[in-house]
Amino acid sequence: MAEQITYIESTQYDPYWNLALEEYLLMHCKKQEHILYLWQNARTIVAGRNQNVWKECKAAELKRDGGHVARRLSGGGAVYHDLGNLNFTFVAQKGGYDLDKQMEVILRAVRKLGVPAERSGRNDILADGGKISGNAYYETDGRCYHHGTLMVDVNLEELTKYLTVSKEKLKSKGIDSVRSRVKNLSDYEPDLTVESLKNALKESFEDVYGYTVKEKKEKDLDQKELEALHEKFRSWEWIYGRKIDFQYEMEKRFPWGQVELRLRVEGGRIEEAQAYSDALRPEIIQEISRRLKNVRYNNCDIRAGLDLYRPSDQEGKAMMEDVRGWLGAVEL
Repeated sequence: MAEQITYIESTQYDPYWNLALEEYLLMHCKKQEHILYLWQNARTIVAGRNQNVWKECKAAELKRDGGHVARRLSGGGAVYHDLGNLNFTFVAQKGGYDLDKQMEVILRAVRKLGVPAERSGRNDILADGGKISGNAYYETDGRCYHHGTLMVDVNLEELTKYLTVSKEKLKSKGIDSVRSRVKNLSDYEPDLTVESLKNALKESFEDVYGYTVKEKKEKDLDQKELEALHEKFRSWEWIYGRKIDFQYEMEKRFPWGQVELRLRVEGGRIEEAQAYSDALRPEIIQEISRRLKNVRYNNCDIRAGLDLYRPSDQEGKAMMEDVRGWLGAVEL
């Protein structure tokens, strides 16, 4: 149970600063504290932790137009942010992390403003069938965050222009285009603004948790530590990583996400392996890359290499069994 609820807004539209502040709050969240952090990015594509940026968006075109490409800590798919979008992050230590409560804060706030919002599965919030919010999650060292988007008045032309979404992903959802899936809150309530949404979220946060918020300001945080994190998130190494010319590429869509695998093979052995995915379990995708390195390039050895990694939870076990089944049978 949270004994303190903390509210903070970013004063900047720089995506690298906002992601840095998010990680800072995660690392410094106290026991029994629950944080609501609100932030906005100017014209940015934010890729998931394990995604291939070159495939997920038109990065060069976006940068030519004055936009930004960023990568977050959490898994999931790439999203487009502009100043018509409000991002939220809930931060808590694992004992106080409650996804249902956090989602309730969002739902109450949006409904209070007249939008008929409802939760869809684990990750999305819909209004009359249109997606108004997508969510993703991250956990490290007993600390967790849940963050997402709230589309108030996003430029959907630019969203469609810069995002490159897998045809397999769209096909699996029975959808013809990105734009047909997403909706702005202003489509339902034309007078709704980012500021009115911020106020509603703050009020709902207090209502759901039963405490008065303690407001935190950026200027009171460790600026040196924040700047170091800012440098990390804006670095080429973090955003793009090392681009390798791979010899073998394969991909498959599973119910939990799409996996793209790139391998460089020398002398019958996998010298380099990189797995990309929009799955919400980034640690599992990273393990796939790690377990394939130095393995002989045949179905039996690949499956044996992956057999060495056994997640402790049922969801993780099912994901790995899917991947082992695929790579154990695919024609190499």
